[in-house]
Amino acid sequence: MKLPILATLSAALLSTTALADEIWVTNEKDDTISVIDIETLEVVRTFETGERPRGITFSKDYSVVYICASDSDAVQVMDPETGKILYDLPSGEDPEQFVLHPDNRHLYIANEDDAITTVVDTETRTVVAQIDVGIEPEGMAVSPDGKIAITTSETTNMAHWIDTETQTLFANTLVDSRPRHAEFVKEGTELWVSAEIGGTISIFDVATQTEKAKIDFEIDNIHPDRVQPVGFEFTNGDTHAFVALGPSNHIAVVNAETYEVEEYILVGRRVWHMDFNRDRSQLFTTNGVSGDVTVVDVASRKALKSIKVGRFPWGAAFRPTE
Repeated sequence: MKLPILATLSAALLSTTALADEIWVTNEKDDTISVIDIETLEVVRTFETGERPRGITFSKDYSVVYICASDSDAVQVMDPETGKILYDLPSGEDPEQFVLHPDNRHLYIANEDDAITTVVDTETRTVVAQIDVGIEPEGMAVSPDGKIAITTSETTNMAHWIDTETQTLFANTLVDSRPRHAEFVKEGTELWVSAEIGGTISIFDVATQTEKAKIDFEIDNIHPDRVQPVGFEFTNGDTHAFVALGPSNHIAVVNAETYEVEEYILVGRRVWHMDFNRDRSQLFTTNGVSGDVTVVDVASRKALKSIKVGRFPWGAAFRPTE
């Protein structure tokens, strides 16, 4: 088992005052996690992980952090206080992304090489189901009520709808080429799915699994082939979506009521994913090629700062520290 390594230590961590909230970033080429202090906007800790960490999420009480170590074929469970890997969960081959069920117990994991979704009980550390989905599953989402899980398959170009009670598929819906990320919004009444190569986001009515809208992106002086939507997150009230547009090096601000793009914001190179701070006033984007995180002010829609992290940052997750 690898031991955590200490990259930097800020004065805030040494003081007796409460620690600042954090953004945790997976670096898939360095096999590490960079921990950013939201107050100082600096990397204050670096922890080693398994090979090629990508997806990252915390338990509901933030007592552990789950990490998709894709090339280690494992979901690792880490103590966020010490950075120690506590144990690995069974995950199937090449776990890419996952989502934690609202019950805080079951992880739904996309296994790219196996074309399956693996459901793991985090308490018993056992696989409770493996569900056949399309080729190269990537994105995962679960509805707020926990009744539906979604897997997106990159090659099959589908969103697969899973009944979480029976752990079986009940619908498959086509999306554009290479779907990457999915999110339930508006209290679970809508599902958004990004298509990286298709260059779109498809929006579905959850009750009927039918497409109700599609969002296209166009940036001046950037070839359409470089405008590739991947990760996205929503502001408070689900009024706006911030969408990472990959090698275009921009994020889009989308009105979630009209489905219109309101603005584009220049960030780092090859933007992948993102997460907000506690009150969602700041957004942190992972920029794979430039090896940094861009801090965006949500109100002004301006990039404030770039923070250097490890090589090829991919996933991001917020952690409150009090």
